[in-house]
Amino acid sequence: MTTVTKLFDAPEIAERVERIAAEIAGAVSGDPTLVGLLKGSFVFLADLVRALDRIGRQPRIDFLRLSSYGQARESSRNVRLIGDAPSDLQGRHVVVVDDIVDTGRSLQFAKNLVEQAGAAKVWTCALVDKPSRRAVDIKADFVGFTVDDVFVVGYGIDFAEDHRHLPYIGTVE
Repeated sequence: MTTVTKLFDAPEIAERVERIAAEIAGAVSGDPTLVGLLKGSFVFLADLVRALDRIGRQPRIDFLRLSSYGQARESSRNVRLIGDAPSDLQGRHVVVVDDIVDTGRSLQFAKNLVEQAGAAKVWTCALVDKPSRRAVDIKADFVGFTVDDVFVVGYGIDFAEDHRHLPYIGTVE
């Protein structure tokens, strides 16, 4: 059985999501397109778009589904696109939204895809950042929480497809 120790509770996350929305609204002119990386970003993305709406923004929403972990705790180092890339990004201001930046490979891969799709400008956003694990040179423009080299779950983030449902972010031991 996996033990999960709470790291950030639901009110802390909600407060941070509101601040990230304000940061995005201050940096990105107009109504951005948010591209969520599935599956992990779905909870964060849903709360983020509602927070943007509360401050008067009307973001468009799209998704990319990538895979690099499978059922493991370590990245395979090979990021794969599952399905199609968004096709309606030409000339748009896009924020790529990820649940966690670990090695940075998935976020870099997604950012490159969005740029190749013709986005006018691309920003990156992650709920959790783990800079000690970075394998590629990328830094998210908007970050919720920075953590040490711990394995986190909850609020959409999984371990072998478990724990996504948790309303908080915790560490797995």
